Amino acid sequence: SFIMQSVGHRVVTGLEFLALWALFDRFGSLKGWSLPEAAFFYGIVNVSFSVADALSRGFDVFAGFVKNGDFDRMLLRPRSTVIQLAGYEVTLRRVGRFTQAAAVLIWSAVTLGIPLSAENAALFSLSVVGTAALFVGLMIIQAGICFWTTESLEIMNILTYGGVETAQYPLAVYRRFFRRFFMFVVPLGCVSYFPVVSIIGKIDPLGAPPWAGWAAPFAGFAFLGVALLFWRLAVRRYTSTGS
Repeated sequence: SFIMQSVGHRVVTGLEFLALWALFDRFGSLKGWSLPEAAFFYGIVNVSFSVADALSRGFDVFAGFVKNGDFDRMLLRPRSTVIQLAGYEVTLRRVGRFTQAAAVLIWSAVTLGIPLSAENAALFSLSVVGTAALFVGLMIIQAGICFWTTESLEIMNILTYGGVETAQYPLAVYRRFFRRFFMFVVPLGCVSYFPVVSIIGKIDPLGAPPWAGWAAPFAGFAFLGVALLFWRLAVRRYTSTGS
């Protein structure tokens, strides 16, 4: 079952990259960005999301804990509810997305001739961890809303799975209002776009300074911190099922 689900997940995510390839095969470039450059964005955001998705499954299915009153047991245990939900189910089958994205990432790096330096490795790691932290934060917010709505709001998928689709392309190709949303509200553009621009050595069309690549990933940690504060407030809203 694990092998079949992992392979199936890899095939499905591979079709997403096939759509990206078809776009660039038809038009050649997208506002000055080539396929290998866009592939690097695709790889880094999908590697990050696969890590976050594997570690936040409990928050993704949290609506069931609220409806059934199972959250009561977590409140009685001498451990943080965040840690309990993070360790509820580590979905290793997400390795399918991870390996597929990693393969695209390696192909992109080789094609672009990106040097394997300590600086690039450190910036890449910082971006992956920061992006994963942001996605985990989104999952926590989605779960926290369940204390008011009981059911998980599918509209949050616009920011999680939709955010993955958005970050697969350079932030510079979008309109200004869209860029600002993903820079200052949900800083998904910060944690992936600016570090990638620095790693591939491209002049940023948005005019960001060179140090932005190192500073931007910390927006993901800040967003996670805000999500954890929201979670603490939301838990106070919990009143059990009463059964």
